[in-house]
Amino acid sequence: MKTAPASPSMMHRALPARALLLLCLGLAGAAAADPVIDQIEAARHAYESDEPQVAIQALNFAIAQIEEQQTAKQLELFPEPLPGWTADEATADSGGITAMLTGKVLSRTYRNEQSGAEVRITVSANSPFLGALTSLMQMPMLLQADPDTTLYTHGSYRGMLKQDTSDDSLEMSLLVGNNVLLQINGSGGADRATLEAYLDAMDIPALQKALTGA
Repeated sequence: MKTAPASPSMMHRALPARALLLLCLGLAGAAAADPVIDQIEAARHAYESDEPQVAIQALNFAIAQIEEQQTAKQLELFPEPLPGWTADEATADSGGITAMLTGKVLSRTYRNEQSGAEVRITVSANSPFLGALTSLMQMPMLLQADPDTTLYTHGSYRGMLKQDTSDDSLEMSLLVGNNVLLQINGSGGADRATLEAYLDAMDIPALQKALTGA
């Protein structure tokens, strides 16, 4: 007995279902291409198979991948060079002994080849030095021991300004929230106006949110 061919109306109704299936498969493939999701799934399967060490390794890999993505976005928040200036690639140091001593450190160096001036912006998250800086600002009389250091404010942010007369260098230090220290160092003739121009070019609230989530 021959099967009756599908009517045009039946074929028309089947097309959306097939398209939906292909779309779902496409989305599943895209999700599987994410290395973080892949490792989380691998950890789940390992855990269900009573392989806790494998699960831990997979989760640690996923965490490392997320941290790399997070750092890459944070590095994008450094300002572009001022007119006439060039800049190195922004870098991050968030591991090893340095991180234990200073916390996560992001930095970028800017240079003016014509004048020889140099500016370095450093952002430290969870630095143990934050406590010392906070103490100095809460007790300004401690700054009297160093005549080259004065209190400094930028908008609602508080910090210190240090001028080293021996080499004509400047350093601005600002507290950003409770866990972030922003420092801008100028040397080779980089003056206060130049440092403040770079400071004005920074989106400090976005930087704070990227580093602390606050």
